[in-house]
Amino acid sequence: MDVRPRLLDALSALRDRVDAARFPLPLPGAARARRNRAELLAQLDDYLVPRLCAPEAPLLAVVGGSTGAGKSTLVNSLVGRRVTEAGVLRPTTRTPVLVCHPDDHHWFAGPRVLPRLHRVWVPAQEGAAYEADGMDDAVDPGAPEASDGSEGEGPDDELSSLRIETDRSLPRGLALLDAPDIDSLVARNRELAAALICAADVWVLVTTATRYADAVPWHLLRTAKEYDVTLVTVLDRVPHQVAAEVSRQYDALLEHAGLGDVPRFTIPELPESAGGGSGLLPATAVAGLRAWLAQRAQDPAARTVATARTAAGVLSSLGARLPGLAGASAVQHAAAVRLLQRVEDAYGRAVERVRLAVESGEMLAGDALTHWRGHPQDSTPDELLTALTGSLVALLSCAADAADEEIAAACSDDPATGSVLAPSDPDGAAGRIGVAARRWRRCLEEIAEEEVRAAERAASLDAEHVAALLAAALLGGRRARTAGETLADLLGAQGALRLHDRGGDLLSGCLEQVLDAERDRRAAPLEALEVTPEHQVDLIAALSVLQKER
Repeated sequence: MDVRPRLLDALSALRDRVDAARFPLPLPGAARARRNRAELLAQLDDYLVPRLCAPEAPLLAVVGGSTGAGKSTLVNSLVGRRVTEAGVLRPTTRTPVLVCHPDDHHWFAGPRVLPRLHRVWVPAQEGAAYEADGMDDAVDPGAPEASDGSEGEGPDDELSSLRIETDRSLPRGLALLDAPDIDSLVARNRELAAALICAADVWVLVTTATRYADAVPWHLLRTAKEYDVTLVTVLDRVPHQVAAEVSRQYDALLEHAGLGDVPRFTIPELPESAGGGSGLLPATAVAGLRAWLAQRAQDPAARTVATARTAAGVLSSLGARLPGLAGASAVQHAAAVRLLQRVEDAYGRAVERVRLAVESGEMLAGDALTHWRGHPQDSTPDELLTALTGSLVALLSCAADAADEEIAAACSDDPATGSVLAPSDPDGAAGRIGVAARRWRRCLEEIAEEEVRAAERAASLDAEHVAALLAAALLGGRRARTAGETLADLLGAQGALRLHDRGGDLLSGCLEQVLDAERDRRAAPLEALEVTPEHQVDLIAALSVLQKER
């Protein structure tokens, strides 16, 4: 536990890289990566960094287990009075309760461990039972400020708090924490239970004679073995008639799982553990466990072994856990790049289709062609401009719809990833494109007016007529070649050429702006996720630095 400052710096840097990692895309394995990230942060913030920074702090033994395993009754019995609520209703434990000696209170009053939990302190009740419904909680003056509404508003508020009790019956240097059920029906209970266990120097796993083979406790036992943490198991509520057989089978399961050296304590089924666990177990029933915990707290050698083993185990586990997190980050980035490329390709082809349509004069058709043929005798310049603008809107809307359909088809084999793109919006796209096309028309009319004012025969020219001819020349292709000839007659060859070039730039800019905007709208939710390759690189680099410092 003699920790160098550079190791702590490397650990803090790694913690920041883990915190920055994100797995927002709904890919296979993403949910597991998010859980692993949360677990890593919990262990780094709630246990490893605080323990390495303050090796002299009291041991924290977290009592965890399945629903109805008797965790609260066990904690109450170890303390010798009711400090945490037990009962028949499930889940019983919602607000976690930490019990320590009064001299150790300052270690847990502040945010040294479990910084996300608001502290609520109940002063020591010497020889008195704690009545959950008749005692007003006192906020610990040394705890972080609570946010508005953080107390007494419901289950979520209870889960955001840590109630601290002190009792002189506990030896100095030891704190007990009663955690919620690890298999609770309430998701936040399960998440909090996992976070609390990650903050432990000693994991006390409680199970019963009827549930010792359940999957959830064994998942925790295997995790403890993987991290090589200091672990003790309690087989609770074992009927006298089957005590020998159940203990034998449980021991065999532990041996088979490679946990044969884990200390095991058996508590018989007693009247005090029935009826919702409202009573305290006899001192003799928990004497073995209490003595084991007290020795870890008071014997310097045993204490060093307990803390060093858990800290070293968690540190060593980072070498296996961080590459998996980095790999998940790389998968996220690859999927994001692939998805963005699909959007880019689809809209790139849409731009090419629009360009070819403009060159071939496809927009001079239907209503626009009718007005062009009737211009200027049977159709006004405004009518021609309106018809051509409508054709431009229709062409761009169709191009955007085709790109969206192409994206949807490309994502059909991966609907989960495709769901992070903005949905196709034909009606909204038509409105946005209409606004852009009308803006293009106004700009076209402005440059036509400028050229008319600069022409030698400005007084005899109609700027709107020139703008209509320019629009026809730009959008009509070979079908409207007479529009360019008429402009040359009106403005001169140089003036007509200059106006055509300016109008062409305006049209190209409008087409590019519209389709780029639609492409960006589709990709905006994905871009906002900021799935970058830096997350993977930073995780591996931070792990490399940490391993070097170790």
